[in-house]
Parts: sequence; structure tokens; C-alpha cells
Amino acid sequence: MRLKTDFPPYFTAKDWTLPPQSAKPVHETLKIRPRYTLTSAITMQSTRERPSLSALSPLLPFALRYKGRMLAALVALIMASTATLVIPLAVRRMIDYGFSTESAALIDRYFLMMVAVVGVLALASASRYYLVMTLGERVVADIRKAVFDHLTKLDATFYDTTRSGEIVSRLTADATMIKSAFGASASVALRNMVLFIGAVSLMVFTSPHLSGLVLVAIPVIVLPLVVYGRDVRRRSREAQDRLADASAYATEAIGSMTTTQAFTAETITQKRFADAVEDAFETARQSTTARAFLTAVAIFLIFASVVIVLWWGAQDVLAGRMTGGRLSQFVLYAVFSAGALGELSQVWGEISAAAGAAGRIADILDIAPRISTPADAVALPVQPLGTLRFDKVSFSYPSRPDLQVLDGITFALEKGERVALVGASGAGKSTIMQLILRFYDVDQGSVSIDGCDLRRVDPQSARGRLAYVPQEAVIFAASVRDNIRFGKPDATDAEVVEAAKLAAVDSFVTEWPEGYDTMIGERGVTVSGGQRQRIAIARAILRDAPILLLDEATSALDAENETLVQHALDGLMQGRTTLVIAHRLATILECDRILVMDGGRIVEVGTHETLVNSGGLYARLAQLQFDAGARALQSSH
Repeated sequence: MRLKTDFPPYFTAKDWTLPPQSAKPVHETLKIRPRYTLTSAITMQSTRERPSLSALSPLLPFALRYKGRMLAALVALIMASTATLVIPLAVRRMIDYGFSTESAALIDRYFLMMVAVVGVLALASASRYYLVMTLGERVVADIRKAVFDHLTKLDATFYDTTRSGEIVSRLTADATMIKSAFGASASVALRNMVLFIGAVSLMVFTSPHLSGLVLVAIPVIVLPLVVYGRDVRRRSREAQDRLADASAYATEAIGSMTTTQAFTAETITQKRFADAVEDAFETARQSTTARAFLTAVAIFLIFASVVIVLWWGAQDVLAGRMTGGRLSQFVLYAVFSAGALGELSQVWGEISAAAGAAGRIADILDIAPRISTPADAVALPVQPLGTLRFDKVSFSYPSRPDLQVLDGITFALEKGERVALVGASGAGKSTIMQLILRFYDVDQGSVSIDGCDLRRVDPQSARGRLAYVPQEAVIFAASVRDNIRFGKPDATDAEVVEAAKLAAVDSFVTEWPEGYDTMIGERGVTVSGGQRQRIAIARAILRDAPILLLDEATSALDAENETLVQHALDGLMQGRTTLVIAHRLATILECDRILVMDGGRIVEVGTHETLVNSGGLYARLAQLQFDAGARALQSSH
């Protein structure tokens, strides 16, 4: 969601002309702060620039909620590993004592025992797989819910500086990578770790002499894996960052496809996305190359050491210092340990990639909202007073701290009073609305509702006393009924219909085959701008709040529907405190007061008549509008 902001009126088309390549970056030329991303500016922890496995630690509490399932998976894992390690013992017995007619019964018993062991192995492996995979799915589902819940609490500054595609990438691609860490990768890693420890222990029991050679080789094998694994983790995170960039651009492009087609910009849009995808592919290719090289080095070192140890053991058999069965047992344990170590090297890369993704998700969870409920929160009066006050308010947007939008604004609204804000674009009108809704906190001064400073009140409690109709109505991909009920989730169907009638929604909805159950496309693309606006007004009517905020609420309506809705709003305003932003001055003639804004200040206050007679800024605006309307009326005749 992009919040409406007031931009300086002195930015024109020529201000956005790209400078030559030798000039400064465009954002420096325009003196505008560049867009920041999650990975560059929004309190990303510098310690995560080189992610390590410790990046997974903030997510461990999600897994520890299911200790019982984790314990059951561990038991199944130990049973499967134990069954695997029993097999070489049977092989040794068969080689040393079998393969003769006298020992046929012994061989039969060993084979029966191996069938039982394999049965245990199969059952334990299936149980381990089910428990671990469902644990991974459960943990990732919890993480996604926690991240989304946290996103709903972040303030407007976060969304001013972050692309929605990046956020979606973290909820989807990054979360999927984490699922492997808590699911398949964790399962394989634990199984091979247990198998490796067990195999090495039995190797030492079988032949301490040969085991010494293997244990000497282990540091030589592990050290390169640990060192090179850091580079793998770094490249993996870079790959995820590039994928997030591509997803962000795709989300933005798809959301504005009609504009792209209207300006025949399909080719340049396709090229930009193709470049983003190629960048993501190239980074992913480099990450994959690093992981492949790490795997190759690990496998070569591991199995080369096994071959050397096997050759040494063969010399002992030839010299009579060891039986063939014992060597076979040792070799099987060596293969088990080597294979387990090789699997760990591959899983290490996957877990390293998951650690990078976990760091990116933890980045979001680490962001503290600027707008929150204070520890010593003040409770609003139980009975709403419907009062609103600005006291010497000055404000600059956090993304543009060098540009002051409001400068010493002071005004007050009493219960039931209707006040209008007028002025040129960029004067600060919508900013006042956003401060009332506490999307931002003021830099100086205070904003109060019912006598309470908003900074000392629970934001949800304060917003519960407001009904807001924005200039650009937000419609969700849901039914008409659910879109209206968004303002009051517990409203009855009868209340929804009544609000719809007051907002002139009923007149067009009842003509549709499915009526109020008609599904509206994403962002309301299947309805007209005027219909979207009326649905938004119905939502505000249903909310039935003591303070009404109207930001160009009838701007998207034709003359006939504007009259209908204006009549509905007149009824809604009765007994309610109302603050109206309007460019069409004809819609605010009946307001109790009109505040005229210019350059972030209130320069005139009065009724329509007194302001017109004063000959100031409002009078000039009124003359321009009413003269233009008269000329249009004459030309129509």
C-alpha cells in the first residue's frame, strides 16, 4: 500500500530529466533521497552482511514450540542410524564364519536378522521423514504468519521506502528456503551426523590403528569446507537479494500493466524485467558454482582418504594382522562415515543458503515500528467527545527530513463541527489527514483527539474513533459485502445494505446477478472509479465513528452521483466532527469554517462568504473555479 503524500508543487517535468552520465546521480541532482530497500537502509543489521548459521537462531523459538515432535523425530532418527550401523556387524560374521555347508544355518539366521534390521530401518526412516517434513512445514507456516503480523504493525515510513515485491519475496522464496533448513536439510544433516559419529566410533572399536589414519584426515577434509562455506553463504544471500529485486519489479509492473499498455511501454518493461531476471540468474549461477565446487572438493577428499585407508588395511590382511571380515566391517563403517560427511558437505550449502534467507526474514522481524503504544498509554474517554486539535505542529516526512511539509499548524475542531481544508497541491492537506490517523508522529507540537495527545494513546484505539474516506479508494479482491464490512467486521447484512443505500451503492449493486456477493477484482479493477469511491464511502458510513475524515471523497463521481452521495454525507455528518479536503469548492460551501493552506501553513480562516469577500488566496481560487464552471456551462449551450 502506498500512502498519499504531498509533493512540492514546483516539481515539473523538466525537473525529472535524466542528467548526462558524467553528472551526479539523479537523486542528488533533484535533491531527493533515493529509494531505500530492505537490504540497504531499513535498520538492517550490519552483522548480517556476512550471514552465518547464527542467523537461524532467531527462528529457533518457532521450532521449539514443537518439542514433542522434535523428540519423536530424534528417536526415529537414532533408530534408523542404529539399524544402519548394525549391518556391517552381520557382514563381518558372514565373511569370517560363513560360506560353508556347516554354517548354512548360521547364514540363514544372519540374513533373517538383516531382514528385521532393514524393516526397522524402513519404518524408522519413514517416521523420521514424516515428522521432520511436517515440522518444517509447520515452522514455516508459523514464521510466515509472524512476519505478516509484524508487517501489519509497521508504520508508513517502512512502506514509503520498501517495495512490496521485496516483502512478498521474503514471505515466499525466503520462507521456502527456511523450510528446507527445518525440514529435509535438517533431517539429512542430523541423520548423517548421527551416522558419522556412530560409524567413527565403531571404526575405532574395529581397528584403532586404521581409525587413527582416518581421524588424522578429518581435519584436512573439514577445514576447507568451513572456510569455503562462508563464501557459499554470502553468494546465496546475494542470489536471494537479486531474486527479491526481480520479484519487486514484477509486482510493480503487473500492478500497473494497464498504464504500461496505454503508453506502449511493453518492450521497455519486458527488457527491464529480463535484465532483472538475468541478474538474478547470474548471481544464482555463481552461488551454485560455489556450492558445486565445495561438493566436489569434499567428495574427493573424503573418498580419496577412504581409498588410502583401504589400501593400508589390505596390507594388514595380507600380513595376517586382520581378518577379511574385520576389514570389510571397517571399510563399510569408513564408507558410511565418508558418505555421511559427503552428505553433510552438500547439506551444509543448503543450510548456509537457508541461513541467508533466515537473516533476511529476521531483518524484517527486527524492524521496530516507529508508531506503537507507549508503556504509559493514556486511555481515551469512554464516551467519545469528537474533538480534534493541532497545536503548533511542524512535520517533515522521515524519507525527506530536509523538506518541511507543515510549519506551526494550529487549529481545533469541536464536536459536530464541519471544517474544510483547501489549498494548492502540496500545501500539506493530506499530510494533516495522515497525522490524524497517526501514520506518522509530528516533529514538533501535538495532535490530540478527545483531549489526548496521539503519541500517548494506543494507535488502534485512536483510529477506532475515525472514519476515513481517501481520495484513492482501496478496494480488495473480495465481495462487495465484504468490502463494505471491512469498516466494521461484525456488522450484520442489514447494516451493510443500509450503509450501501446511503452511499448510493445499492443502486448499481442490485443490478448485478450476484448482488452484494459479486466478487470485485484485485484493487477494484472490475468496477468504475465512481463505484469504488461509493463503496469506500459506504465503508465509512458503516464504521459510524465520531470523527469523519474526507479526502476528496466525491472527486471520482459524476454530477448525478455526487449529488446523491453528498446528500448521504450530509446526513452522515450530522452530530459528527468532520474534516474535509476538497478541491471543488462547491462541495464545502456549507462548512462551518474553511482553513486555507499554502506552503505548509494556514494562511486564511473563515466561511466561504467571508473568505471570498477578503480577496485573498481563497477568493482567487474560488474565482478561477466558478469562472471556469460558468464558461463550461456556456459552452455546453
